[in-house]
Amino acid sequence: MNENVLFALSLTLFAGLSTGIGSLIALLSKKFSPKFLSASLGFSAGVMIYVSLVEIFQKAKHSLSGFYGEKNGSIYTIIAFFAGIALIALIDKLVPSAENPHEIKRSENGAIDEKKLMRMGLFSALAIAIHNFPEGLATFIGALQNPALGVSIAVAIAIHNIPEGIAVSIPIYYATKSKGKAFTYSFVSGLAEPVGALIGYFIFRTFFNDATFGLVFAAVAGIMVYISLDELLPTAEEYGEHHIAISGLIAGMAVMAVSLVLFL
Repeated sequence: MNENVLFALSLTLFAGLSTGIGSLIALLSKKFSPKFLSASLGFSAGVMIYVSLVEIFQKAKHSLSGFYGEKNGSIYTIIAFFAGIALIALIDKLVPSAENPHEIKRSENGAIDEKKLMRMGLFSALAIAIHNFPEGLATFIGALQNPALGVSIAVAIAIHNIPEGIAVSIPIYYATKSKGKAFTYSFVSGLAEPVGALIGYFIFRTFFNDATFGLVFAAVAGIMVYISLDELLPTAEEYGEHHIAISGLIAGMAVMAVSLVLFL
């Protein structure tokens, strides 16, 4: 593997293992700031939406237009974009809503059902692992194409993986009374991100050209937009006020816009 591939893999590893950060926050902190989490998730959504539509989609269109011509290239870009959305929506559909980590609900007071909590934690870990496959591919492909872009995507995905770590670790901790087990399950679920990147790399490297790159990149843009609209923003609004989430969203877009200009 060359240095670019190793760098891209290290970014996906960082993004995926941030589920462990969420676990540590949940298990070690006595005070939890819902407003800060809301703003952070909104910020992450802003970064991902802006970079997907302004940078990634356009680069995909440029590659496909160069390969297939302007009109066909534009058509294939749009098809791949919505195919990416369909893929991540299908994955979401296959995950039972009660165990879906993106259906996070605040815990309510009452009797603790340890078996139910353990089942919820394990299903959340499995669901997060499934979701992290395409996210890992998104980070990896972005970093291969442009290291600065890869860093931006990795940071945005890392922020959104933090509450997923919380979703896994809290029910397992209350079920087992073991912080070690809770952290381990959360940590391992994030490993699916670099695994997804590796699988994507070995699948696509044998026939990687401008057409393949454009199709994958357009699909990645669709995946990231879906994650932002279906997961990040609803969770941000649940943890904080509407305007906090939207302010974070706009701030994320602004920071991404400035960073893209700086790296031109």
